[in-house]
Order: sequence, then C-alpha cells, then structure tokens
Amino acid sequence: MTDSVKPNRLPFTLLLIALFLISAIGVYLYQQQSGGPADSAAAPGKDAEAALRAAGVSDKERKATEAVVRAYLLKNPEVITEAIAILQNREVEGRISALAGVIDRPFAGNVAGNPKGDVTIVEFSDYNCGYCRASVADVERLIASDGNIRVIYREVPVLAPSSRTAALWALAAAKQGKHAAFHKALFAAGRPDDGTLRKVAQSVGMDVAAAQQFTGSAEAKTEIDNNLAMMQQVGFNGTPTFIIGNQLLQGAQGYIRLRQAVDQARKAG
Repeated sequence: MTDSVKPNRLPFTLLLIALFLISAIGVYLYQQQSGGPADSAAAPGKDAEAALRAAGVSDKERKATEAVVRAYLLKNPEVITEAIAILQNREVEGRISALAGVIDRPFAGNVAGNPKGDVTIVEFSDYNCGYCRASVADVERLIASDGNIRVIYREVPVLAPSSRTAALWALAAAKQGKHAAFHKALFAAGRPDDGTLRKVAQSVGMDVAAAQQFTGSAEAKTEIDNNLAMMQQVGFNGTPTFIIGNQLLQGAQGYIRLRQAVDQARKAG
C-alpha cells in the first residue's frame, strides 16, 4: 500500500486569476484611452472562467483562491498600480517602436550634438514653456559631456498662438543652419512675441526676410503638423517631453535623470 498525495492546484489557480486581473487592467486602460465598448471588459472574465473549468478547478477551490487573492490585493494595493504602470510602459514602447525611422528622422538643421551619435534624444518643446527653458542648460551639459549623443528638436506649439509663430521661426533658423543658436537665444530672451523673434533672428545672423518668407511655407506647416501628429501617436500632451531609446520622459528631468536615460538606452543597444 502506498501513500498518494493529491496534486495541489492552488498555484495554478492563482496564476489563472492573476492573468485575469492583468487582462482586466489592460482592458480598463484601453477603454480609458480609446473609449472602447464597456462590454469588452467581460472577455477576460469569460476566458478565465473557461480556463478554470478546463483545469478541473472546483467552485470551492476557486472561491478559496479568489478570497486569498482579494485579501492580498487589499493588503497590497500597490500591486495594481505597479501592474498598470508596467502595462502603460509597454504600450508606450510599442507606440515609439511603431514610429521608428520617423520620429528619429529630423527636419534638416534641427539636430545638435553628434549627427552620428549612438544614442538619440528627441525633445518635443514649446518656446512658451518655462520647463523647456529650464531644460536647455541640462541638454547642453549632456551634449558637452558625451560626444556620442544626437539631439533632435521637434517643435510642438501647444501653449499659445505665439508658440506656433515661434516654432515656424525656429524651423526657418534650422533651414539657415542657425537653429542651435536661435533655440538658445530665444529661450533666453523670454516670451516669443514678434519683436523678440526678429531681434533674436538678427542677433544670430539669420536672413530675416528669408526667414519670414519661409514661416509661411507649406514645408514649415507640414513639419509642425507632423510633429503634433507624432505627439498624439506616442500619447503625451505636455512639454518638454523626451524620447530616449524606448523611454518616454515627460517634464523637466534635470541632467542626472537625462544622463541615466542615455546610459540605459546605450546599454539596451
């Protein structure tokens, strides 16, 4: 006569319910972002039920497991926050990957640092943005400290009507090979009104008449529209926003955080 041990299905059941919770969180996030139908949330629950039945898990075992999971989540609600953060990060990474070859292809002249650098920083900024202004020194320090970084500037005028005018002038500066100087000087000058724009353009040696003409061109308008479309596709609405590798960093980051993101992107290859 031998002793037999009944297989313990609890870990398997826990796994199934955990997968159900993750699926439900994913559906919730999708609905929040896309306005999808509310009844789509029922799908993960049906899938979990089917999986439990197929595994031969009894109602008693299921209810016991659900009680354990519920107690754990009530005691450790941060698990849900962490799961949501992971899902959001994965979604962002996917949207960035979908724009590979586009988001890192600059408007001619809108590049700083090493044009052939192994790590690319894409910065979306608005000339009315105080946090963008505060980030200028951090980005310049990063470029100076690392000779293998390429920075692409993308103009996204979202804060005021004058933001769009300033963005068009910045593109005109890039067209004349003066973007780096114009970018720094305009942020240093303060709010970008018409007088300030012309004064800054003159101070960095731009052909003001040619710049004025370019600001009304289809090329300049298309670039702005494309940048705003990228902003929507990636899924952010504020400035400054930095994309470094597959990382999305929103708001003024400071030199150390930017440095860490560059190191991480470089390590990831």
